[in-house]
Amino acid sequence: MAQHPVVLCLQDTTELDFNGQEIEGLGPLSYEAQRGMYLHPTYAVTPEREPLGVIDAWMWAREAKAADGSRPGISESTRWIEGYERVAETAAGMPQTRLVYVADREADIVGLMQRAQALGTPADWLIRAKHNRCLPQGGKLWAATLAESPLGEIEFTLASRHGQPKRIVRQQLRSHAVDLPAPDTDGRHVSVTCLIATEIGAPAGCKPVEWRLLTNRKVAGLEAAVELIDWYRCRWEIETLFHVLKNGCRVEALQLGSQSKLELALAVYRVLSATLHEIAEAVW
Repeated sequence: MAQHPVVLCLQDTTELDFNGQEIEGLGPLSYEAQRGMYLHPTYAVTPEREPLGVIDAWMWAREAKAADGSRPGISESTRWIEGYERVAETAAGMPQTRLVYVADREADIVGLMQRAQALGTPADWLIRAKHNRCLPQGGKLWAATLAESPLGEIEFTLASRHGQPKRIVRQQLRSHAVDLPAPDTDGRHVSVTCLIATEIGAPAGCKPVEWRLLTNRKVAGLEAAVELIDWYRCRWEIETLFHVLKNGCRVEALQLGSQSKLELALAVYRVLSATLHEIAEAVW
């Protein structure tokens, strides 16, 4: 990682379904009757999408819901905040490399932004927005961003996915910097920039591609905005890692006796999956 000026630290969660297997310590998945566990790694890649490896991972099995519908145990949202903390610790050891924490909508948590700000933001963060937050002066964040003058446009090829063929996407970019009020603080705010990329001229029958992103970074102009969009587009690499792990290494077919043994096996398979991904990228 230290050989590169910028390293993207991608985070996401995937389900590992071991339904029907007699493995001790498993818990429910999306459906309460399913049995399995969750994996939440931090995958390091360059902005050119060169895989560098897995630098951290949460693994856990959920507890069953209580009678009132609540789920006991530590809040699962903690994994996003602790994930940033591990990236921040890594950043401290390589001051010549800019680390960027990149995550999808589930990481849109004010507590994560607060924690990053409290640490002095040793690593940048770039998160897809889930919540259209109220602004201190009134109005909503997304509307305020879309009211800004366009910075310019970006054009790229969107890879085929979900049964849709690859196609050219052209987006118009707008940004808006704001101080968001942080809950449970003494009047302190979290400084963020909202960047919205809206597709223009989408083909008939195709849903326009629109991304609403939040970041600690300032967007001074089109070049800075395009860089952030390019970084966010790399987030798909962690989906490729999960694909290799599940379909290439077939980890969900492992027949081990307990969750603890699965975690040991997954530690090895994460390394193997990242290596296979790197080989595949070199061949392609």
